Amino acid sequence: MALLPHHFPSVTLHRHCYHPQPPSPNLNPLKNSSFLPSKSTLSNSKLFRQVKTQTFAVRCSSSSSDHPVSSDLVELPLFPLPLVLFPGAVLPLQIFEFRYRIMMHTLLQTDLRFGVIFSDGGSVSDVGCVGEIVKHERLVDDRFFLICKGQERFRVSRVLRSKPYLVAEVAWLEDRPPPRPSEGEDLEVLASEVENYMRDVIRISNRLNGKPEKEGTMDLRRNLFPTPFSFFVGSTFEGAPREQQALLELEDTGARLRRERDTLRNTLNYLTAASAVKDAFSPSNSS
Repeated sequence: MALLPHHFPSVTLHRHCYHPQPPSPNLNPLKNSSFLPSKSTLSNSKLFRQVKTQTFAVRCSSSSSDHPVSSDLVELPLFPLPLVLFPGAVLPLQIFEFRYRIMMHTLLQTDLRFGVIFSDGGSVSDVGCVGEIVKHERLVDDRFFLICKGQERFRVSRVLRSKPYLVAEVAWLEDRPPPRPSEGEDLEVLASEVENYMRDVIRISNRLNGKPEKEGTMDLRRNLFPTPFSFFVGSTFEGAPREQQALLELEDTGARLRRERDTLRNTLNYLTAASAVKDAFSPSNSS
């Protein structure tokens, strides 16, 4: 797969909405919200996704024995959206539909967490990501502006109820640990390869869009471990939600990084060819 220009140029914009942190048991987004927009920004509805939902059927796996999930099931309200949320990514939302306004009233009095699951054509995937509300504004007409941050992934075990909104039992989903200690080094190599491809894609994409080239080397990884870095890379593929969902569902960090590397390599080849064609037909080369 190659990400075409209408997919990938969002990387330079979307990465500003991504604030991953190295794994920390004490991480609390509510205590570290300096990255969040101001109240005046929250009031600008053009910055927020307005989503009209339908009635959905959740595709649940018949067996979870092959998946690395927690044995403890928890109850979680679900919000089907035509997008994919990754751990560490920040998602702005505008809530206006009645049943989800009910959900927000409940969440704001409890633990502020709900499940974001990708919906496509009336059904939703059974793997999603928890969104935690880190900032909100309630308007006089009872609409809500929210800033949510992606937390852990989950797999839907069974739907408990669908009215007024979906509620399901879910199990937490984690990547499998490398079978051999030496594979940890392989993940570091893979992550570096992905970062280099990403750098080149951004550079050529900016050139095609007429943006000035920045001096110095872009630090895209920012000291992230391979797993959270793989989630960050997946979050930049905005505009290709099915590919993002496939990346979210992978249970192996190495497999996710390899798939992202291949996608970025194909994208780089496409953009390099497009850049060559543009240069060939530029006014400076015409006689």
